[in-house]
Amino acid sequence: MLGSFDEAEDLVQETFLRAWRFRDRFTAGTGPGVRPWLYRIATNACMDHHRRRKRRVATVGSPADLPWLQPYPDRLLDEVAPADDEPDRVVVSRETIELAFVATLQSLPPRQRAVLLARDVLGWTAAETADLLDMSVPAANSALQRARATMAESLPARRGDWSSATELTDGERDLLARFIDAHERHDAAAAATMLRDDIRITMPPQPMVFEGREEIARMLATAFGVEEVGDWRLVPTAANRLPAAASYLREWGADQFVAFKLDVVRIVDGGVAEVTTFGSSLFTAFGLPPVLE
Repeated sequence: MLGSFDEAEDLVQETFLRAWRFRDRFTAGTGPGVRPWLYRIATNACMDHHRRRKRRVATVGSPADLPWLQPYPDRLLDEVAPADDEPDRVVVSRETIELAFVATLQSLPPRQRAVLLARDVLGWTAAETADLLDMSVPAANSALQRARATMAESLPARRGDWSSATELTDGERDLLARFIDAHERHDAAAAATMLRDDIRITMPPQPMVFEGREEIARMLATAFGVEEVGDWRLVPTAANRLPAAASYLREWGADQFVAFKLDVVRIVDGGVAEVTTFGSSLFTAFGLPPVLE
């Protein structure tokens, strides 16, 4: 709903505070159940937050259009998933958490966003969704159609080929290992060989967008050249069901590697198609230390 890890964490707390405050309105055994009740509270909290922020983008060309966008650690997705034999298991698959999907969601009005998530991510019926949002079933279906149309127009053309898997493939792990090795060796040429011709790099909250293999190869040559400020150590991780690398920088003369940035890597046909670079503020959420010796 929000596209921001920090804001989502805040609204989880807000959801439970509201649930406690209005607990007398929930009667076990006679209503829809505690899960839909909490979902209703959470959805309303998100829409209230959206109204306060007055945050809306008409279209999303890239993550650079969303300065509030943040990655979500896979380790937390896996921690909250119930065991396989538990009912109401919600598997957070790649196609519903990948950065491109989350970013495109932000262009939808909040109610359309909520309808789409309820129907296409949580698998709720039209009646359940209408009840969640206090709207008629026809209105919920209409909102769903409009939301699906917007998503189909905005998402990458290859979205139909995305996997619903919840783990990285062997090929993705191998390419991430090569990505890490090239960066730690300051090898711009090796890093450039992994890039697709249509590679794109963005750095939210900064508005810059870098596109094309030739342009980015020149950037790598400069970054790994005489202007290099120290040694790098990269740690593999995963965000939004995508391979990611946490970078630590040890400046010349220093004795520690300090958290610097997080690269989330989208791989298509064995090549790096997109890198979304974030700061180090969420390293703790990823289970990563602030420094390495």
